[in-house]
Amino acid sequence: MASAFDERVRRRDAEAKTTGGATYGADLAVAGMLHAKVLRSPHPHAAIVSIDTAAAAAVPGVRAVLTAADLPSGITPYYGYIIKDQPIVAIDTVRFAGDVVAAVAADSEAAAAEALERIHVVYRVLPAVTTIDAALADGAPELFPEAPPGAVPRYGAGARGALRPRSNVSYEFAYQTGDPAAFDRCDHVFEDEFRFSRMQHFHLEPYVGIASATRKQIEVWTSTQNPFPLRRELARMFRLPENRVRVNVPLVGGSFGAKSNCKTEPVAIVLSQMTGRPVRWCMTFEESFFTNSQHAALLRLRTGVMRDGRLVARQSEIFLDAGAYSGASPLVAEKCGYRIPGPYRYDFIDTRCSCVMTNTTPAGAFRGFGGAQATWASESQIDMIARRLGITPYAMRALNLLHFGDPFVPGETAIDSDLHVGLDLVIDELGAIERTPNRGVGFAIGLKDGGGINKAAQARVKITTGGEVTIDCATVEAGQGARSSLCQIAAEVLSTPVDRVIISPIDTDQSPYDHGTNASSATVVMGRAVLAAAERVRDEVLRFTATALSCDPSELRLENWHAVRGEESHSIAELVLREFGNIGFQFAADGFQKAPLDERAPLDSPCVFWEIGWAAVAVAVDPGTGKVTIEKLVVSGDAGKAINPLVCRGQDEGAAMMGVAQALFEQMVFDDGILMNGDPLVYRVPLAEDVPVSFVSILQEQGRGPGPFGAKGFAEGGLLPIAAAVANAVDDAVGVRITELPISPQRVHRALFLQKSPTVGVTA
Repeated sequence: MASAFDERVRRRDAEAKTTGGATYGADLAVAGMLHAKVLRSPHPHAAIVSIDTAAAAAVPGVRAVLTAADLPSGITPYYGYIIKDQPIVAIDTVRFAGDVVAAVAADSEAAAAEALERIHVVYRVLPAVTTIDAALADGAPELFPEAPPGAVPRYGAGARGALRPRSNVSYEFAYQTGDPAAFDRCDHVFEDEFRFSRMQHFHLEPYVGIASATRKQIEVWTSTQNPFPLRRELARMFRLPENRVRVNVPLVGGSFGAKSNCKTEPVAIVLSQMTGRPVRWCMTFEESFFTNSQHAALLRLRTGVMRDGRLVARQSEIFLDAGAYSGASPLVAEKCGYRIPGPYRYDFIDTRCSCVMTNTTPAGAFRGFGGAQATWASESQIDMIARRLGITPYAMRALNLLHFGDPFVPGETAIDSDLHVGLDLVIDELGAIERTPNRGVGFAIGLKDGGGINKAAQARVKITTGGEVTIDCATVEAGQGARSSLCQIAAEVLSTPVDRVIISPIDTDQSPYDHGTNASSATVVMGRAVLAAAERVRDEVLRFTATALSCDPSELRLENWHAVRGEESHSIAELVLREFGNIGFQFAADGFQKAPLDERAPLDSPCVFWEIGWAAVAVAVDPGTGKVTIEKLVVSGDAGKAINPLVCRGQDEGAAMMGVAQALFEQMVFDDGILMNGDPLVYRVPLAEDVPVSFVSILQEQGRGPGPFGAKGFAEGGLLPIAAAVANAVDDAVGVRITELPISPQRVHRALFLQKSPTVGVTA
């Protein structure tokens, strides 16, 4: 029988999605449901003096109007990951332009929208801090004069966290290892500053959820990546046992990290409790811009080297723009600060990463999860140092790259890919570029720890009398193809065609537990749980069959729901019916996977695997306009073992194009706290014409992953190195170094002008 990993195996959701038959959260409806709309603040920072909702409540079809005064007593109306600071609706103060002030439930969206126009709010505008620099300035107004409740996660060797270490900083992560005196023996110490822009997730399906709730029971149908953590957070907020909260998750129409923790659910729940009817809140596409974003960042690196290019010490100070509420920012700070050394050896590492509160859209998890910010600064500076020392960027990297089997830092998991092989692959594929004026090449390596911190996953595999296989697990299908890969893993273990395997819908009352679909963890962490469950149920079937055939299980193997013994083949279905009668039977087994706790690991649990992206680019720069054109892009990642090669390529290429957008043009633009391009027709995302004419992706299968059959996670690495590779290529082409994203024509042109007229006060 053909392998379940054959390249011709099609995604399980392919037909439904390409024919329009797939059901997403936006497609769901519940009998009798109402529709919600919310009123948002026009001000970045203001006190709410009064709200008059009488006219709104009088609109025909309106069933409830929610403000802070209407929140039920006895609940905890704030949410967040480790800092609980975001209210269901604004309580006394709005903290960004777009903050939810009031909500309406009505028979139709039109009636709800009309009611919003009749809500009268009186604000007292407060001073706002809308950038990292403004928020950190002496005497800056505070977003939270009183500390919201929060907790510091447990860390291992060398790492620590702190709540509110200074004004407008909600959280700080720090890590140190090695001897600080390492800087004293360096031949050179270089200090550079980098700025990273903010992107929007731009998932095509909006945030959407339906709630049917009373004060004693809650059920939601929602577009989320994290059904079980969401269940726990809702139970905490509404003070219910977890088994009184039920979360159902259909297909998710894109996320890139955005659809985690609470989004639509708390507002819909309260409105449902107020009306006694189910309530659906489907945001508009524009509202996504007011809900979540990537972190802008300021990164300062101090790196000590020897004259031959050997890296010795790196000290970093990183500031993430968390926006108005903490959300996932402390977790992103951990990752950004932890990943700032990049894939290199150092004798000393000292890093601090702070979450800075500003009166802008809250920032949260975004593809790469802090790794994109870290890689932008780290890989840019590696090139800059090489050029200052007069050695090639390739030689600089070759000298310092970690080797396969080296620990990333003391106490951490060893690197599980050959970094040199990947670098040589993309450079060789880039090939010889004609060295004409204004053309250059650059490359970079991005690295992130994958699989999640201390992430647990459970799975159940069931086989019917006829050999049909069902997987119960809570991995969310958000377009990445994870559930197809899990079906392939089970099919391979059970030696059955993939089309005989399905995955049950996600329902927290029925599905086994999963910590969440994030950190590129599905194929490895959930994959190992599915693998274990499939192996156990296979062994159970073989034991049953061996008893029926009066032989030892070791004499048998499964093949297409037959027990094969030498040249004999026995139908398992017939054996089951003979034993259990016409009703038949179902075999079932569970699997579990979790990385162990280890206090030697800085993040308290060793990294499951390393996700690595290699990129090489050739660019042409127009000195008259500053426009950068990518003439060739080569990207590569190591899947370990590609469970579904086509899906892996799609992930790498899609991630790379997000990196191209970040590098050249995509960003959220604020003017004094007001988002200027929060509209899908104005916000610039990659178009077909932005795909480089020559775009090559190389799928590596180095075979050293910890997942099933040697697999590794493969969804984010392709994004990480792109921006730095482009900046390095621009420097190679025209000799100017851009240290702020995006690398726009204006920035390049100004840098070229300054290069020609160094006495003029213009900066890049």
